[in-house]
Amino acid sequence: MLAARAEDDSAAVLDTTGTWTWRSAVAEGAARGALARGLQRPGPFHIGVLLPNGPEYLFWLNGAALAGATVVGLNPTRRGEALGADVRATDCQLLVTDPDGAMLLADLDLDLDEERVLVIGTLDYATRLAAVAANAAAGLVTAAAGIPEDQLFLLLFTSGTTGTPKAVRCTQGRLAGIAEVAAPGYGYTQSSVCYCPMPLFHGNALMALWGPAVMVGAAIAVRPRFSASAFIDDVRRYGATTFSYVGKAIAYILATPEQPDDADNTLVSAFGTEASARDRARFQERFGCYLIEGYGQSEGGAAINPVRGMPKGALGRPVQGADLAVVDPVSGDECPPARFDQEGRLLNAGEATGEIVNRSGPGKFEGYYGAPEAEEERTRDGWYWTGDLAYRDAEGYFYFAGRRGDWLRVDSENFAAGPVESLLSRYPAISVCAVYGVPDTRSGDQVMTALELAPGAEFDPVDFANWLDTQPDLGTKWAPRFVRVTAYLPQTATGKVTKVDLRREAWECDDPVWWRPGRDPAGDARAGGYRPLTDDDRSGLAAELAEHGRSDVLGA
Repeated sequence: MLAARAEDDSAAVLDTTGTWTWRSAVAEGAARGALARGLQRPGPFHIGVLLPNGPEYLFWLNGAALAGATVVGLNPTRRGEALGADVRATDCQLLVTDPDGAMLLADLDLDLDEERVLVIGTLDYATRLAAVAANAAAGLVTAAAGIPEDQLFLLLFTSGTTGTPKAVRCTQGRLAGIAEVAAPGYGYTQSSVCYCPMPLFHGNALMALWGPAVMVGAAIAVRPRFSASAFIDDVRRYGATTFSYVGKAIAYILATPEQPDDADNTLVSAFGTEASARDRARFQERFGCYLIEGYGQSEGGAAINPVRGMPKGALGRPVQGADLAVVDPVSGDECPPARFDQEGRLLNAGEATGEIVNRSGPGKFEGYYGAPEAEEERTRDGWYWTGDLAYRDAEGYFYFAGRRGDWLRVDSENFAAGPVESLLSRYPAISVCAVYGVPDTRSGDQVMTALELAPGAEFDPVDFANWLDTQPDLGTKWAPRFVRVTAYLPQTATGKVTKVDLRREAWECDDPVWWRPGRDPAGDARAGGYRPLTDDDRSGLAAELAEHGRSDVLGA
C-alpha cells in the first residue's frame, strides 16, 4: 500500500508547519526505516514511539512498515515505572521520542544504550538521518512486496480503563485487511482530507483513519493532541472532510460555545465509538456532519457495524458470519432480548444486559504480546469474550452498555452503568457523566455519578431530583444516591473516562458532593431529596461502614 504511493504527488500529510506529498512522505519514511535497519540488533525488531501526533509519527509508521519492523505505540500519559515497564514488556530495541518524551524516559531502567534513543528535533537526530544512504532507503520501497502478511507491525496498548494495559498484536496483513474494508465503508477517497485528533498510538487513529488513508491516498491532517476548542478551526484550516473519534470527544466539542457559522465547514462524515445518541444528533445538527458509530476493539475479536434503518441508539449488527451474542458472564447463558416502550426507552435492562461474546471463536484477534494468561482469559471455552457489556433487541441489533467492570449490585439487583449513563445524559445541564458503584454501608453497591456540567450550567439539586422522578425508564435502583460535580472527569489519552480513581475516592474527594441520605424500606435511593454531603455525613458513613465490617472496601 505504501509502495503504491511512492510516486503520488497528491497531499499526504498536513500540519501547521507544512504539507508533504505521498511521494515525500514515503521517502521520509523509507529514510527512517533504513536508519532503524542500521541500528537493528538480534531479537524482536520493535521500535518504541513516544511522540505526539505529527509528521514524524506518520513518517515512522511508514518507515517501520517498509523495514518490516514493529511500532510499539507508547502512551505519554503513563509515567515513571509504568512507562518503563511498557518499554521492557514489549522488548523495544530502539526508542523514538521528542525532548519532552526524553525527560519522561530519563532515569528509567530501559536496558538501552544512549545511541538507541533517537530524539527528534536534535542535531544528532538530523545528522543520523542525513547519513542514511539514498539507495538504502529506496531499496526498502522496492522490496516492500517481499514483506509477509504475518509480519508483526503494531503493538497497541489497551486503554487501561479496567486494569493494566496489555499490548495487542496487529500484523501488516490484518491492518491492510481492515483498510480494504474501512476505506470504502467510511467513504474515503483520494480527495478526502482526514483530520486525526485521536492519538496515533491507539487503534482508532490507525485502523479507522491512517490505514484507510494510505489505501486510497487521502491526506492526513494532524495536531499534537486533541483540543475541543481548536477543533472547528482545524477543520477549516485543512479543509477536513472526515475525522475519527473515541470516548467523550464529541461531548467536549459540543461543550464549546456555539457559533452561528458552525455548520459552515467542509466536514461530511466521521467515524468513532461511544458518543451518545443525543450527542450524535446534536453534532449533526450543529456542524452538518454525520457521525457513523460502530463497535470494535484493537484486539479484533468482535465487530458490530452500523446498517441502514437501524433503531436510534443502536450500534448495528455483527459482521457477516460472526456469531455474536449477549451472555450472562457467570452462567454463559444468552440474555433475553431487550424490550422498549413506545419512546424507545429500555424496560428490562437487568435481564437483557450481558457481555458481548463471539461464539465463532477469536475472530481477527492475534493475541497479546507477552501476556498468555490474559490471552487465555479472552478466548476461554472457545469463545472470544470482549469484556464489554451490551443488550440486543429482538431484531438482532446491539446496544452498548459499558465495560465489564461497570456492573453494579444494589439491594441484590444487578445492572450495568451504561443504560444509567444514557438516561442521565438526557438531563440538559449535563455535558459528560460517569456512573459507578461505591460501597453500600451494609453490602453491595450504591449508585454514584460524577458530572461535568454544560458551559454556564449550575447543579440544581431540586430540579435534578424532580427530573429523575419523571423519567419512566429509571430503574428502581438506578437513581444516584451520590452526585459529584467536577470540572474534569479522569480520562485515558483517547478520551475514555476511567473510573478507577472515581470508585476509589467515592465521596471522599475535594469536589462538591450531593446525596440523598434517606432510604425507603425497599432500598429505593430516590427517597428524599439531595443535599450537600458534609464532613459530619462523611464521618457517619465511615462509622456505618465500620459497624458492618466494610471499612476496607472504601478506597480499595
